Amino acid sequence: MEVAQRIKGLDSAIFNEMEHYKKQVEARGVKVINLGVGSPDRPPAPHIIAALHRAIDNPVNYRYPLEGLPALHQALARWYRRRFGVELDPDHEVLVLMGSQDGLAHIALAYINPGDVALVPDPGYPIYACSILLAGGEIYAMPLLAENNFLPDLASIPGEVARRARLMWLNYPNNPVAVSANREFFERVVDFARHYGILVCHDAAYAELAYDGFKPMSFLEVPGAKEVGVEFYSLSKTYNMAGCRIGFAVGNRDVLAALARIKSNIDYGVFRAVQEAGIAALEGPQSCVEETARTYQRRRDVLVDGLARYGWHMPKPNASMFVWAPLPAGYTSSRQFALELLERAGVLVIPGLAFGAMGEGYVRIALVQEEELLAEAVESIGRAFSFR
Repeated sequence: MEVAQRIKGLDSAIFNEMEHYKKQVEARGVKVINLGVGSPDRPPAPHIIAALHRAIDNPVNYRYPLEGLPALHQALARWYRRRFGVELDPDHEVLVLMGSQDGLAHIALAYINPGDVALVPDPGYPIYACSILLAGGEIYAMPLLAENNFLPDLASIPGEVARRARLMWLNYPNNPVAVSANREFFERVVDFARHYGILVCHDAAYAELAYDGFKPMSFLEVPGAKEVGVEFYSLSKTYNMAGCRIGFAVGNRDVLAALARIKSNIDYGVFRAVQEAGIAALEGPQSCVEETARTYQRRRDVLVDGLARYGWHMPKPNASMFVWAPLPAGYTSSRQFALELLERAGVLVIPGLAFGAMGEGYVRIALVQEEELLAEAVESIGRAFSFR
């Protein structure tokens, strides 16, 4: 049977290929240090796990949840006020999701008709492009280039494209390029979106994984942002709750109502026990968030400083759980270099090409192993390669 046309453009070939080669290397008895998938490796704080334990024992929590608990909506609204100074109506400007990916995948179904244009960053997290393709839309790639600080150049988007565009994807702190955006950029985005009638969807999953005293901002801090957009936030990275699948969409109430309408025809909501754990995370001690950020900062320093000693230089990110590493001198193919890194050093990273054509020339390294393993990866790379 032939599959539907809509999935023919979906491609995870590079990710699958790297996993295939990892298994081959491991079958030879080689230890592989996996710095590929950006999955948090630390557990949630004890008070979050305790809240989940208590909630699991409550038989009421095993009914269909259907919608977010009011207490969770209120907790997230209070958290946004404390963290960003952004006021949210918990009844109409907060939507609970089964992880932010749930919203990232489905929002296009509410706003993209076949043939509509969406503005998608390249390189970018794959779900942005996938969501548009599944809705039958057309992608206009916004290049993220080092010379533009990896921010899309809105002025370079042709007027005829902008007039056809219905939706724009943004993600700062960014995956995979590991940079952040400032207020001036977000102000330009709001003006651009208002002028052309474009819905802005900002993915802020990494807002709390920030280093050296840096505090990323919310897109919604900019005046007028709620008029043109929504922001997606997740508890996965902030509180190490990735397996719990809980996140939020916040902002424009009409957009959230449309997304909620899509979701009401697809799922039955987030397990209430997980929602109660989410309340504990948002309302409880935040020292765990600070410690998680410090952990990733130490890992970043072990990796970046260590590789620099061997002649492979890369920028130090100020946020996210990734390093976006330019290929060493003499290499032009991110796929080939990643395969050599796996074969010769036993270290798995993701070729930049997996995130779009503009990702060529880079590899993404996830800081998802303890410092000792990262130091081991550095030494293994140093022994296997000569970058000087």
